[in-house]
Amino acid sequence: MGKAAKAAAGKKKLPSAPLADKKKKTQKNPLFEKTPRNYRLGGDIQPKRDLTRFVRWPKYVRLQRMKKIMLMRLKMPPAINQFNMTIDKNQAATLLRLLKKYTPETGEAKKNRLMEMAQQKK
Repeated sequence: MGKAAKAAAGKKKLPSAPLADKKKKTQKNPLFEKTPRNYRLGGDIQPKRDLTRFVRWPKYVRLQRMKKIMLMRLKMPPAINQFNMTIDKNQAATLLRLLKKYTPETGEAKKNRLMEMAQQKK
């Protein structure tokens, strides 16, 4: 006796469930019989397909999608990632106040400074 024969002999038939609902076959009306559709030449109209994947999207849509995918895939160093987050209004005000001190001098202010230096040298 081979292994396959032993396996077949060793299997027992399980009893069926006592209260299982037996499926009833409903008789089909021959007047409304379904025939398979034929999509070949001269046959049925092709079903509508979802072609959004193949649309030529506008450039800004493609760019924002590519950017989102790239940001998900790349790990960004904190020094660059800081530009992705904005600051709140209070912090922006204090920063602008600080930066105002370091603005380059205007032409008028330079002219006045040079005039004062010239007056002091005399």
